[in-house]
Amino acid sequence: MTRVKPESRIQVIDRAATLLDAISRYTMPVTLKALSADTNLAPSTAFRILHSLIDNHFVDRDNSGKYQLSGRLIRLSNYQSQHVDFRKVALPYMEKLRDKFGETINLTTREGDVIIYVEKAIPNRMMHVQQIIGSRAPLHVTGVGKMMLGMEGSEGISGYAHRTNLPTYTRKTFSEIESLERECMHCVEQGFAYDNEEAEIGVGCIGVLLYDRYGEVVAGLSVSAPIDRRKDEWVKHLVKAGKSISIELGFVKNQPPIKEAS
Repeated sequence: MTRVKPESRIQVIDRAATLLDAISRYTMPVTLKALSADTNLAPSTAFRILHSLIDNHFVDRDNSGKYQLSGRLIRLSNYQSQHVDFRKVALPYMEKLRDKFGETINLTTREGDVIIYVEKAIPNRMMHVQQIIGSRAPLHVTGVGKMMLGMEGSEGISGYAHRTNLPTYTRKTFSEIESLERECMHCVEQGFAYDNEEAEIGVGCIGVLLYDRYGEVVAGLSVSAPIDRRKDEWVKHLVKAGKSISIELGFVKNQPPIKEAS
């Protein structure tokens, strides 16, 4: 086994790992002062690294300014033992929705500031919306993306807006922070979201979120269709399928979802 020379190590990763280890030793959220003392890191250094970990959803910071491991990190640490493939769980529901609606059903996950299409069920008709598996779209132009942003609250939405500058794809794209925030929060409150030609003129979507046993958002489920064929009556079927998939993933019914840190 080749030993890694000390100078070849990446210091910031080592420090981040040290902070995560320190947080894990506490059963309750812990202060910056305590973590700084435990890790021998300057408070300013610890603060900077902690907030990078927050941005990547590995650490949460509560209203009192204390830190704890995030639900996402706990989920990742348990992923291997759970052996739950959310795509395998979701696909039968997607196929039933496809057959009921006669339109394309999508499964997406979040990676940073975009969603990625990871699975689809396409209808047996000549004209349908085609999403390529592996393709990406900004959060603010998709239904599920807006719900994911809404889960982060005002601060998370504002951070996303400043990072991306909210590029405009159509005249219906939400390109102002205030209107985007209202839309995202409304979507979360009602439990589903519309994409009203915000990514592409002529295409409309309806999306819901899927949750795991920890109440963490693991994916988005949506239907995409030509806007003139989209029907409001699909909402109840999509919401029902989303709840059923979440339950199979271990989500406790009526448990309020845990909001991701912003």
